[in-house]
Amino acid sequence: MRPIPLAALALVAAAGAALAQGAIATMRQGTPLDANAPVAPIPAVVNADIRQVRNYPEQPPLIPHHIDNYQIDLNANKCLSCHSRTAVAVSQAPMVSVTHFMNREGQVLAAVTPRRYFCTQCHVTQTEARPIVDNTFIDVDAVLLQATGAR
Repeated sequence: MRPIPLAALALVAAAGAALAQGAIATMRQGTPLDANAPVAPIPAVVNADIRQVRNYPEQPPLIPHHIDNYQIDLNANKCLSCHSRTAVAVSQAPMVSVTHFMNREGQVLAAVTPRRYFCTQCHVTQTEARPIVDNTFIDVDAVLLQATGAR
C-alpha cells in the first residue's frame, strides 16, 4: 500500500476545517446527516412559447412550453405532431434541425433518425428557478456589438 502524500492530507484537513467553520456551502445547508432537510418547492415551468436565448454555443434549444403527459416512446412522439417537417406549416412551430434527419454516416433521411427521436434526451423545459451558478457566457452577437462599439 502506497503512503498518502502529505499535500493530499493537508488539503483534506483544510477542506474539513473550512466545512466545519461553515465557509463551504453545501446542499444540506447545515442540516445534520441524520435529519431531513426541508425540501424546496419545484420551480414552475416557463410556458410562454417564446424561444429562449441559449446559454452556451451548441446548446440544444430549450422547450418553451409544458410537456406534461407528452408521449415519447417507440410508438409515438408527441413533439413531432408540431415540429415535424410536414406539421410546421400548420403549427407555426420551429421545425426540428436538419441534423435530426441525418444518420451516423451523414446521409439525409426522410424522417427523424432513430438516434434523434427521443427529444428529451437533449431538450429540456425551462423553469423559473434561480440559477445555482452565475453564468458569464456572452453571446457572439454581444461580443461583436462590443467590438464595434469600442471603435
